[in-house]
Amino acid sequence: MCQHCDYTIHGAHHHGWDHSIPPAETVAPGSRLHFKCLDSSGGQFDKDSTTADVSHLDFGKINPVTGPIFVDGAQPGDVLKVQIDAFHPSGFGWTANIPGFGLLADQFTAPYLKIWDYNPETMAPALYSDLGRVPLKPFAGTIGLAPAEAGLHSVVPPRRMGGNLDIRDLAAGTTLYLPVEVEGALFSVGDTHAAQGDGEVCGTAIESPMDVEITLDVIKGEKLAFPRFSTPGPVTRHLDAKGYEVTTGIGPDMMQAARDAVSGMVDFLGRTKGISAEDAYLLCSVCGDLRISEIVDQPNWVVSFYFPNVVFE
Repeated sequence: MCQHCDYTIHGAHHHGWDHSIPPAETVAPGSRLHFKCLDSSGGQFDKDSTTADVSHLDFGKINPVTGPIFVDGAQPGDVLKVQIDAFHPSGFGWTANIPGFGLLADQFTAPYLKIWDYNPETMAPALYSDLGRVPLKPFAGTIGLAPAEAGLHSVVPPRRMGGNLDIRDLAAGTTLYLPVEVEGALFSVGDTHAAQGDGEVCGTAIESPMDVEITLDVIKGEKLAFPRFSTPGPVTRHLDAKGYEVTTGIGPDMMQAARDAVSGMVDFLGRTKGISAEDAYLLCSVCGDLRISEIVDQPNWVVSFYFPNVVFE
């Protein structure tokens, strides 16, 4: 239990956005809460899981979030200020290639699973077999509010009120601002990750159950079309130390350019590091970054993929 928290939220998990879901708790603005979050499989994988278990994944249990929290005074047209205070990692994680999912789903059609074991106290870089060590940076992949539109909505796609944003910089110290669509805001959080690259290209990061401490507040009458956030400092320092190898994709279709950039890196890592395409793809997802390098020189755009050399040091 967090000594500084006003509430602990556990056992209140849901698998879709729906403003009719009863609140797990009603809190005053400025309250600090301790959320016990599941991983994105909803606990279907453990340290003994193997690639064979990927084929038996129950997608009805995917991406559970903890909540919702009704914040007194929050009304449509307001903004919920979400101060991300701390993470308490578990030390267990997984990354998978799930057939039909991911940027290169047509190239990686077979299931593949990697189980991670990391130190939750030191958060030292996590060993990926004997291939390399991945620097860790915990964050919540799914963090958002209930939509105004009635009914149950999938938790998988992100929305204007947040949700499955998968922004790795929503780490401890960051403040996120979300547009409120319903009374009480109805905030939920989950899908916690120990590390992820920008793009999460294979569809999964280091998926890891962990606890999250968050302070919720209300900003009245501030118009906000989409989420925004402020970071407390540099966001890539954990990756920058040894520089990067970079591949690019260029063409009139930005999605294809992104695919080409990632495919180029998978090939490069296989050729230079002697690792399998599957391992390269998963590593790209947990620590490599997709970036839009140029979007003005029509008709062709440039997408770059940055892979940190520190992984192999």
